[in-house]
Amino acid sequence: MSQDARRDEENNTQRRAQVLGLQYIDTSNVVEPKLYKDLLTNEELYSLKVIPILYDKSHILFGMTNTTSQQTMKMLVQRFLDQRVSFGLISDIGYRNYMKLYDPPKQVVYQDIALNTAGSQSLIEKVSAMLREIKPDDMLAYLVEQAHNLEASDIHMECQRENVRIRFRIDGVLHPIGNLAFDRYRTLLAVVASAGNISAADENAQQGHISEDVKMADGRLVKVNVRLETVPTVNGTDVVMRLFNMRADNYTLDRLGLSPEERTVLDAIIAKPSGLVLAVGPTGSGKTTTLYSILNSLNNVERKIITVEDPVEFQFPGIVQIPVNTQAEGNDGSFAAKLRAMLRLDPDIVMVGEIRDNDTAKTALQASLTGHLVLSTFHASSAAAALTRLEDIIGQNPLFVSAIRLVMAQRLVRRLDDAIKQPYPATPAELNTIKSVLDTLPAEFQKPDITNLQLFKPGTSPENPYGFKGQLALREQFMMNGPIRALLETTNQVISAQMIEEAAIKSGMLTMLQKGILKVIAGETTLEEVYRVIG
Repeated sequence: MSQDARRDEENNTQRRAQVLGLQYIDTSNVVEPKLYKDLLTNEELYSLKVIPILYDKSHILFGMTNTTSQQTMKMLVQRFLDQRVSFGLISDIGYRNYMKLYDPPKQVVYQDIALNTAGSQSLIEKVSAMLREIKPDDMLAYLVEQAHNLEASDIHMECQRENVRIRFRIDGVLHPIGNLAFDRYRTLLAVVASAGNISAADENAQQGHISEDVKMADGRLVKVNVRLETVPTVNGTDVVMRLFNMRADNYTLDRLGLSPEERTVLDAIIAKPSGLVLAVGPTGSGKTTTLYSILNSLNNVERKIITVEDPVEFQFPGIVQIPVNTQAEGNDGSFAAKLRAMLRLDPDIVMVGEIRDNDTAKTALQASLTGHLVLSTFHASSAAAALTRLEDIIGQNPLFVSAIRLVMAQRLVRRLDDAIKQPYPATPAELNTIKSVLDTLPAEFQKPDITNLQLFKPGTSPENPYGFKGQLALREQFMMNGPIRALLETTNQVISAQMIEEAAIKSGMLTMLQKGILKVIAGETTLEEVYRVIG
């Protein structure tokens, strides 16, 4: 509270004391207030709304607030019969400041989470105990801060029968962090809902976005920037928060781990930006990161770049970014409506957060035919399946072949920690599995020699008990040329994903499984990890 505001409150309190015929006590002038902790307990000070200001053998002066009752005053006179008891009116802020001296706030010691403790019962108990003590705003900030420190991608809050389980997704795998009782979770959910502009009581699934700075009890300032998903379950409302990394230097092509062939294709698109580029994969596969990296590489003063996103995950200087609420009723809230509006702003490059419906798909295809580069994400299991799913949405359309320039699908697998990974000779079963995949590589591809093949498994260390560190992308991609173009232009039959994949392989595409096996042979990941992610 500012000095002027404190002065105003003291003046108002003084006027009330005069009206009530009471002594006024200005506690703002007390430099070193004395505490008389033997007179009343802290619980009594809270419930009675009084503070002992002066005390000796013959006299007690109590500071009372405007809410102190006459019954309380009579009770104190009867309780301290050996002394003369008098009362003076003090301000509410004066009362609160005294209570901070009688009952100082508990010093919060935030439990830092390390990778080697994530998931351990000891950590779960410590974090759970700490979450019971801190403010709801601090709970949100703490969870986001710790998730960032561990480079987690998501925070999951899951309502179970007994309590609410909190887990972090680290390198694609969930790790338990702590538990919350339902009464504490309700206060946290209220904070999350308020910050994300959603309803904590809604019976439908909701989406939101939180972007705010939270000052924690120890003075730390935490930037909370998450995408919010909530869904009611049988035990309560579950929440998943996807963290957005706020560093612009993470969105560059050099950080995507592209192979020379993949980088050559993207460099060609950047050199001549036109057509439709689709990034395909499930949620959490890095599609948006890939498209942001392409946008960042294209961003210069000579181009106008506009995006329409739900929500805007990262703000780039020099790029016009339009948020869209896809939950809003009516066409004005749709990607297609915003996309048509942005095309009237004369952009060179546009990005559509996701193609979800017929209208958006057709508008994106038409825009890509008029000289624009259109980037978008799409949910499909593979690059080939993306074309068949797109055809399901818009039907057979001659725009397909001319509009689409690149389709790339990707998955993220955990990368072995090079410092602790353990070599071992491949077993006969593993060799058979690897050989069966290598035999599907194009004839012109230089296959690696797997004689006396040495593979690697995750090791352990005090700092990293899991043996993995970070993630790497497995990609498959094809351009709309060669056998794929011929297939789509000449056939009159229904085209399956398998037919498209076979044509793409003839064009030189390596599948995600083939890329994964090559990563296994190179010692970057494990067979189990590749099949866990790709199937």
